[in-house]
Amino acid sequence: MPPRKPRLKVIRRLGTALPGLTRKAPEWKTYPPGQHGVSVKRKKSSTYRTRLEEKQKLRYNYLISERQLRGYFERAAKESGPTGENLLAQLERRLDNVVFRLGIAPTIPAARQLVAHGHVRVNGRRLDRASYQVEVGDTVTVGEKARKNATVQSNVERGPEVRLPSFLAIDPDDKFTGRVIGKPERNDVSLVVDEAAIVEFYAR
Repeated sequence: MPPRKPRLKVIRRLGTALPGLTRKAPEWKTYPPGQHGVSVKRKKSSTYRTRLEEKQKLRYNYLISERQLRGYFERAAKESGPTGENLLAQLERRLDNVVFRLGIAPTIPAARQLVAHGHVRVNGRRLDRASYQVEVGDTVTVGEKARKNATVQSNVERGPEVRLPSFLAIDPDDKFTGRVIGKPERNDVSLVVDEAAIVEFYAR
């Protein structure tokens, strides 16, 4: 898991919104975060730093460790098609991300907590592993106890924090339930990221 750092500070440092990490909007400034930020001018980014920051966006947005991300990359490289898009698709298929994208939780950390506490069901089976990869045809829902939780109810009534991706559908008769109707496409990713730079980072 990425180091525990103030979320808005992370967003300011990376220079882009991380919709999976927090709903809060940062106050964009022309200087870096920190007590010396005002007097520090931003240096021109090197190629390495640019690639590193793109990689870090994935780590913080999806709340995964470096080891996990490298594992996803290695599997993505073995699949057919563009490695960068394969990588993003794997991350989008994580159970905690799916719970977030369906609007059951406002962020991925909140979705992960629901999963870890055993409130999420996949095809009727309780799963507590956030990294579980959903497949086309899977049904994702929350248990009866979580449905009575006021926070969960409020999340579901408000709906997804970001645009519902094409590979997911919310049950029109039960907003606590969603279905995986396809595979993630590149334009389903809500995070602004250059996946080619990440491929280049790991290929160096």
